[in-house]
Amino acid sequence: MQTATSHDAPHGVRQVEIGPERDGQRIDNALVTLLKGVPKSMIYRLLRTGQVRVNGKRAKPDTRLADGDTLRIPPVRVAERPEERAPASGLVASVADAIIFEDKHFLVIDKPAGVASHGGSGVSHGAIELLRATRPQEHLELVHRLDRDTSGVLVFARTRAGLTGLQAAIRAGEVTKQYLCLMLGHPSKAKFDVNAPLLKSVLQGGERMVRVADNGKPSLTFFREMEQYPSARLMQATLGTGRTHQIRVHAAHIGHPLAGDPKYGDREMNKRYREMGLNRMFLHASHMSFDLDGRAYSFSAPLPQDLKDFLDVLAVKGKRLVWMQEKSRIDF
Repeated sequence: MQTATSHDAPHGVRQVEIGPERDGQRIDNALVTLLKGVPKSMIYRLLRTGQVRVNGKRAKPDTRLADGDTLRIPPVRVAERPEERAPASGLVASVADAIIFEDKHFLVIDKPAGVASHGGSGVSHGAIELLRATRPQEHLELVHRLDRDTSGVLVFARTRAGLTGLQAAIRAGEVTKQYLCLMLGHPSKAKFDVNAPLLKSVLQGGERMVRVADNGKPSLTFFREMEQYPSARLMQATLGTGRTHQIRVHAAHIGHPLAGDPKYGDREMNKRYREMGLNRMFLHASHMSFDLDGRAYSFSAPLPQDLKDFLDVLAVKGKRLVWMQEKSRIDF
């Protein structure tokens, strides 16, 4: 059910009927989405002064909404924003066609590479906005995120219970997340783990960078070899924790960065791999599973065709690449 609203007058008091998608949500968080563009400071001022009411009673910021409640929102003037351009129909269709599962609580897609999880930072429309464009009557929320260049399993919640339940399971470490990635070089073991704390920082331009640091957050990744290729190994990476850029930084930390990684990877090898047809980072979210309310959920997405094609090329041309590398070392 989509939240229903009735307008008493332009810029006037709104009476909002709360649907099941906001059942249990804090009122301050609900107002952030219902009053898009309104500063949080103003939202908290409206709450402090008693102008926001639930079923006729004053509400505090931590008041929890319930299905069927009537929320009174006072008149609020929002600065006019330029009308957003509608997403390209082809982009909308690519995400709509990528749906691999849906039930009462969740909608899951095999996200294409190149599509951000959500809009922002120069991206007009991410997967969540594109899905909402195809289903304007539904309430969809992004449960977790994938980097723009990473393809694979991405989960959206259709209910408040699904959103909070799965996010709680993720925080508790009760969700299995597995990725397929191509590591440069040959790790000494076929099965190993990387236990190295990660520290996140934001550069002046807003770019996120992550590095291994003693004062970082505990971070654990389990790696297992799946296939061998000249100059690289196809690995399965299972997350023990879920830090930003975790697999990418852990791989680089042990001297075997991911193929095509523009931030933590090997620039020279990335260039050679591009010439062989790898046009993005080789990282794919292949599997996610968890239990919720007595039901076992399991989602899988096969390796995309572009990555399969590159592996076929690497199996043939990779031998020459290794020979060239060895020759350059001897010549030097």
